[in-house]
Amino acid sequence: MSRAALVAMHPHSAGESAGGTSRRRLRSVPAQAGPVPERAAGHPLSLGPDARARLGGAVRALLDVPGLDGASDAVRLAVLVLASRTPWETGVVEIRTSELGRWIGMSASYTASEVVPALKRSGVVSVAATEGEFRENTGLECKVLPLWAAQGVVGHPLALAKKEYATLQRLMEAVMAPGWKHKDGRVTPAGLIGTRTGRGAATDRLALLLLVLEARETGRVRQCGGTVDTKRGRAATTVARLLGCSASAGERVLERLEARELVLRVRLKTGSGLENRSRLMVPAVAAAHGRTVGVDVQEDRSEDLEPEFSDPDVAAGPSEAPGLVTEPQVSGVPVTDEADVAEPDVAAALHTDHPHLVTSVVPPQLSCGFSGEGRGADGRRPERAGAGEDQAADGGSAAPGTGWPVAEDGPLRGEQPKESPVDERGGQRAAGAGADSRPKAAGWENAQQQRRVGLPADLRLRVALGPVAWLWERLSGWQQDQVEAAAKAELAQLAGLGVAPEGAPRLLADRLTDRLAETGGEARVDKPFPWLIRRGLPQRRACSHRKCDDGVRLDTGEDCENCGNVMHLRRARRARIGADIDRELPGLSDGERRRVLEERLREHAAAEAEDLAWRQEQARAEQARRDAARAAAAERAERERQAAAAADAVRQELACEDCGQERAAGLCEACRYERRVQELITQAEQMSAASVDPADTDAVARAVADVREILGTITRAARQRYLDALDRGADEADPDDVRTLLAYTERDALEQVVPKIRASVLATLARSPEANDEARRRRRAG
Repeated sequence: MSRAALVAMHPHSAGESAGGTSRRRLRSVPAQAGPVPERAAGHPLSLGPDARARLGGAVRALLDVPGLDGASDAVRLAVLVLASRTPWETGVVEIRTSELGRWIGMSASYTASEVVPALKRSGVVSVAATEGEFRENTGLECKVLPLWAAQGVVGHPLALAKKEYATLQRLMEAVMAPGWKHKDGRVTPAGLIGTRTGRGAATDRLALLLLVLEARETGRVRQCGGTVDTKRGRAATTVARLLGCSASAGERVLERLEARELVLRVRLKTGSGLENRSRLMVPAVAAAHGRTVGVDVQEDRSEDLEPEFSDPDVAAGPSEAPGLVTEPQVSGVPVTDEADVAEPDVAAALHTDHPHLVTSVVPPQLSCGFSGEGRGADGRRPERAGAGEDQAADGGSAAPGTGWPVAEDGPLRGEQPKESPVDERGGQRAAGAGADSRPKAAGWENAQQQRRVGLPADLRLRVALGPVAWLWERLSGWQQDQVEAAAKAELAQLAGLGVAPEGAPRLLADRLTDRLAETGGEARVDKPFPWLIRRGLPQRRACSHRKCDDGVRLDTGEDCENCGNVMHLRRARRARIGADIDRELPGLSDGERRRVLEERLREHAAAEAEDLAWRQEQARAEQARRDAARAAAAERAERERQAAAAADAVRQELACEDCGQERAAGLCEACRYERRVQELITQAEQMSAASVDPADTDAVARAVADVREILGTITRAARQRYLDALDRGADEADPDDVRTLLAYTERDALEQVVPKIRASVLATLARSPEANDEARRRRRAG
């Protein structure tokens, strides 16, 4: 049916309503000219600042797990490989031992015998292995436990999203994939260091991965600061700190990576052509971002340094989160790359915390430590000795109208300056807008010089203090340290109250959010430091329960039951007092009844407060009594110990009762052995006498004589063996020592023989007629 026929059947549908007024019509959008562009995935190494920081934090968190302390680089790299291949849905990685060995650059036998058992012992990875013909591990089902436990935990560095898992896997493949040849003929090439195998391969692969995560878009790796070994170099020290090894080992790793042209140490040159600082570059990262790395680079000082890297003592390490790249605020001067900030002699940036008001004509120069630096922001000449004498009394210039800036008031030679335009520790110039600006007083130096614009690097603190980030920026350096310490104390207290460590930062952030909502927002906070210390961070208990915070249980997140009980008791008390008033004073008006009710409630509250004070006093008295009793018991035990020590000291001074040897504690060692020998002989004689008829005295005497003769023979033989073993110089030995050793030899020999005599006597008695008769009587009675 044509459009004209439709219009004839429905005359109002052509653009007019039933009332004759026109109405709006939907018009089709014309199709786009040309083909629709398809978005392709970027290069795996072209990570943005956020992705680089996110993946770098996850990698460092896995390497810092306590179970990997002291583990080899092959084991640590295997954990990262398994983490990158972890499915987001199940968390279980299915991989063969040989394939895992190819990823870490090791043989299948070494992986099965060293790496897999180490993974099991670490407790970081749960491994369920299938055994081959010779009981070797062939197929593995692995789960990285810290990675799986962090799923769903807000703010945890290992709580990766599905797309982040995919990005990490593509990054690992680009860096160290071993390469595959598919059945259909396709070939997947190896990664940057995928062909590196054998000894040290795992270390080289791990080092390259950490360097790629530390590299910026230009391919440059931020080097460590501070004093380093000049024989090794700052680049080798940076690699060593990333790997957690010595500087010499880091230098060997860096040399192997340089031999494969995977990293470069670019030497900068000054304007005169002399060599200056060096940079550590990863060319593959720069190429992924469409940039090139020059081997011969001349230093360009026309660019301000980034504020977050202005501290020369900040060192890159295996547990440090990478900083975010800040866009320059003034782009009037073309630059080729960022200025080096890893060297400790490089000063901080000038005016990077606010935009410039005018376009810079002369490129700002960084402080180099040369003469003339540090005299303010005006670039004037040095002050002469009598500069202050030419000034008027009111501080104005003695020669007004001159176009040249006049030197500001300063101390004479030999005087102590009261004000300083330079923050010597931070290396930054004082902010000045013109010739009339005055330098800042040095009284604020200690409080302002270490101020940090961003939140602390600790991820737990960043999550906890996230709601008050704007208040954090308004704090001085000292105040930021105090707030950071208070936040750590609150997190530790939450952990002590039964809160999961991974959930404590989020709980503290919720507390700060609620307190800000009560205040009316961050803009209503006039004094950030007192508000954070006294109101924002501390726990507020609405009842006596130690886990209560504003009526909410910290461990469960539910309403506090104790607070509910308190409210129930208060309401019941109020209802009971109201009923008493209605019964005792009927006919009161509403206002009078309310006044009487409030008065009685106040009386009851005062009585409760008095009772609470009395109970607290009783508790303090009881605690004092217990402390006093505990102290008295400790004092009594100490006195008893001292008395025992004194008695033992006196006993040690006594002479031997048998031989008279001095300081023998009443009995010397030789006499003690001789007494034991006599006790054993007596026991043997008594047992021998018991084996014969007691009425036959002759038999008893013969038995005793026989045992005595046997024991004498044994002791003489033992003495003779000892004497035969002595050297010819035994005549010079101490007689007391010889006597002690002989007595010990006799005692040892008798202690071996007497138990045998006792067993023989018991066996003889068991076969006697009396024993047989007793046994028969027992059997009849039973």
